[in-house]
Amino acid sequence: MVGVALLVAAPALAQPKLETCAPCHGPSAISTRPLTPSLASQPAFYVKAQLVLFRTGQRKNEVMQFVASQLSNEELQALADAVEKFPPPPPPGDEPDGARVKRGRALAQREHCESCHQPDYSGIQNTPRLAHQREDYLLKALTDFKQGSRVGSGEPIMPGVASALSEAEIGDLAHYLAHFRQRP
Repeated sequence: MVGVALLVAAPALAQPKLETCAPCHGPSAISTRPLTPSLASQPAFYVKAQLVLFRTGQRKNEVMQFVASQLSNEELQALADAVEKFPPPPPPGDEPDGARVKRGRALAQREHCESCHQPDYSGIQNTPRLAHQREDYLLKALTDFKQGSRVGSGEPIMPGVASALSEAEIGDLAHYLAHFRQRP
């Protein structure tokens, strides 16, 4: 069940759609399901763009393509606006691997990830929140970009970035972003 306070705050148009999303993306839009992203605090513009990509078939996922195809433009916008209002996911409960975090931080700096995703990796506009996203999902997304099986929207930056990374580097970057801590 989606949190009552969030349902009350959500536009009436989005309320039943949030209930539809909860089994996979979590009742507070924080996923506990493998390979399923947390949507909490994702920028509304990004969520809307991704739903449009699913709806048009440019982004492939059988379930999401079906769900997005059932949304009117107004419902799609209301859902994106509602998801953006959820509090961001907390860091994962497991202890991060210090060496992997260090390597991942260096990769993020080398690839200038903060220039699009913000210094705190909170995302903005058409750029997703990466901080505290599920590590397995980040790994899958980066691998899909590397293999060319995932499209971005707007400028095709991510396929170029990911194609230059080794599998080990992708793993370290995903670990770093999932366990991100703002440096003092």
